[in-house]
Amino acid sequence: MAKINENYLKLQAGYLFPEIGRRVAAFSQANPDANIIKMGIGDVTEPLPEACRVAMTKAIKDMGSRESFHGYGPEQGYAWLRDKIVEFDYTPRNCNVAADEIFISDGSKCDTGNILDILGNDNQIAVTDPVYPVYVDTNVMQGNTGAANDQGEYTGLHYLRATEANNFTPEIPDYPLDVVYLCYPNNPTGTVASAEYLKQWVDYALVHNTILMFDAAYRDFITDPAIPQSIYEIEGARKCAIEFRSFSKNAGFTGTRCAFTIVPKDLVATASNGEEIKLHALWSRRQTTKFNGVSYIVQRGAEAVYSEAGQQQTQELISFYLDNAKHIREALASQGYEVFGGVHAPYVWLKTPNNLTSWDFFDLLLNKTNIVGTPGSGFGLSGEGFFRLSAFNTRENVVAAMDRIASKLTI
Repeated sequence: MAKINENYLKLQAGYLFPEIGRRVAAFSQANPDANIIKMGIGDVTEPLPEACRVAMTKAIKDMGSRESFHGYGPEQGYAWLRDKIVEFDYTPRNCNVAADEIFISDGSKCDTGNILDILGNDNQIAVTDPVYPVYVDTNVMQGNTGAANDQGEYTGLHYLRATEANNFTPEIPDYPLDVVYLCYPNNPTGTVASAEYLKQWVDYALVHNTILMFDAAYRDFITDPAIPQSIYEIEGARKCAIEFRSFSKNAGFTGTRCAFTIVPKDLVATASNGEEIKLHALWSRRQTTKFNGVSYIVQRGAEAVYSEAGQQQTQELISFYLDNAKHIREALASQGYEVFGGVHAPYVWLKTPNNLTSWDFFDLLLNKTNIVGTPGSGFGLSGEGFFRLSAFNTRENVVAAMDRIASKLTI
């Protein structure tokens, strides 16, 4: 009989968002007339930019004739898209990134898990806490952790606490780690990292030969030019960091699927015999073996993000969601809630009132106001007592949700 990967059995009862879905489904069944406003999952609501739609429509027409038809494309992505990414996203920020260090993919969520394929199972791995759950669960699936303890934390995994006391910015550890996951602007807390803070991480990584897994999926929501949008703005980062980026949130590609990962050619890790191996070559081998690339049509849509019209339209989307976040933040603060984030990020992180647990506040919010958010404890131990609301929604829903909280909840 075939054997299973028993690492999956170590996973907790359910991934955070399916558990939210289960509770919402049960509530909906019991209350079929309830008008539920979902502000939990970070999915976008606004249509794809017109420039992207036009480009994709033309790309579909290209597939209709032999002369312009495209079959298998390069697994790493078409050169014309990778060149645009360098020109618009990295050269203006003085980042030394080459086009052939960019790998186009179907999602940064996928890549943050798939990257583990090229790393060994005996690394000392750290995540911030609270944390995007995918970083943890994919390491569990890969066999990089032990079992979960009574608090839901996995042995063998290091947790770097991000709390209100340290402004949700974990201290740099005083012991060596092999792999560290960082996400800025942060999901779920909405905090950003200064250049000085990221320089501390890069310096640490260079001393300890640490690989920084830098998730910059929300970088386009940063409005202050002094705040780094890429880890490669920090001197030395090419030797210690992998960066994950996405078109999901800035251009609404959550259902269209396009992202990219940067693996610098300077980045190395060691084999068991001590030999230094370039991770760029390993990731390229992994992708060309296990991935057939993103479709020509979708990549043409992503390329249009960098057109003059595309730049204007994506900026309008970003501004729209940031205005939503501002409305949420200011409405909650005026009602007496302690709120964080929501300035350079599409997430508002709030402290649950009256010492309610995160899940108790989830149930209260759902039952009293028919609003769905995300319990902070679902992001880790340090998320207990906090709650995340997403600004990815229509303006009407955001305004209605804040009105419901004001009128139906008292703290």
